[in-house]
Amino acid sequence: MGVPYVLAWLCVTFGVAFGSALVPFVSVELFVLGLMSQQPGISCLALGAVVAVAQIAGKLLYYYMGRGSIHLPKFLHREPKPLTDRRMRWQMRTKRARAWVERTRERCERHPGWMFGTYGVSSVTGLPPFMAMTVMAGLVRMPLSTFVSVGLAGRFLRFSALAASPALFAGWFL
Repeated sequence: MGVPYVLAWLCVTFGVAFGSALVPFVSVELFVLGLMSQQPGISCLALGAVVAVAQIAGKLLYYYMGRGSIHLPKFLHREPKPLTDRRMRWQMRTKRARAWVERTRERCERHPGWMFGTYGVSSVTGLPPFMAMTVMAGLVRMPLSTFVSVGLAGRFLRFSALAASPALFAGWFL
């Protein structure tokens, strides 16, 4: 397998991984398993590094949205609607969820080690959901250097291990 061939697959992998970071319905895990099953000559470490960089690059958008640095354009904002009984009931139902998110954010700001640990575990295992943790990291103002370094390390471990053993994981997913 030639170098241009491997580079082409790594570029395609970068695109799929970046897209999966933005759109949660795209599964980069299945792509990595399929690619390594069909092209075993690609280095699992190189593949893990490419996926980690692409995932964190895509998740940076969610991180900055959580921080409030990126705002939706005006044409995507909803027009304020008059409060109806139905809307008032919906607001009352979601009041508890909004209060829970606010309490969690305050706790994370008071105890940054919790956020660091939870984000690190999430970057490797995917639990709690990594996308939610990236937004939460932005909400609690996790330093960008910590966000990137912990996320890259965790994602690299996750996807290098996945790429190294496609036969083991293929039975679970395919």
